[in-house]
Amino acid sequence: MKLVLASNNRGKLAELQAMLAPLGVELIAQAELGVGEAEEPFHTFVENALAKARFASAHTGLPALADDAGLCVAAFGGLPGVQTAYYATQFGYEKSDTNNVRALLEQMQGIADRRAAMVSTLVAVRSPQDPEPLIAVGRVAGEIAPAPRGSGGFGFDPVMLLPAFGKTFAELPVEVKNAHSHRGLAAQQMLALMRTHWFADTAKK
Repeated sequence: MKLVLASNNRGKLAELQAMLAPLGVELIAQAELGVGEAEEPFHTFVENALAKARFASAHTGLPALADDAGLCVAAFGGLPGVQTAYYATQFGYEKSDTNNVRALLEQMQGIADRRAAMVSTLVAVRSPQDPEPLIAVGRVAGEIAPAPRGSGGFGFDPVMLLPAFGKTFAELPVEVKNAHSHRGLAAQQMLALMRTHWFADTAKK
């Protein structure tokens, strides 16, 4: 089954392809099919993920999967949230993972409450008009490290410290990260939802 991924983020594509492999799903990045970026005007992960999935499906005729994920910092009232990818730009930096981490650490100087959560919301639709989108949410709580650690992952992985491991996401082996990350937890839920709602229906026909 071919599924268009409503993202051009190679990190997300690689992670989700590996996680959905048990279903025999082939994920194709929307850019490979000539699809541009959808507008994301909403303030919640689920609304933006749904908008992206519908947009990709409408422009390709394929079922679509979208992920909207971000960092929610307790001291900032849950922000940057859906604006995570562009976090650094509000402080005069160019958009990049490195600048996002730099800006976050600068903004958290002197703040004792380092609690934060990484949240991933996956939405899958069979068509743009699908009345029953599949929705899976993964959330991992941790804290912001005082400095970047590790060389793996992407985004805020170098500063997202997981107390259970005593390491950041960027310090964990790929298979361990995928099993315990916010995207990994959401993908596990999505895998179960697809099995139940999509592939079970197909098998009955």
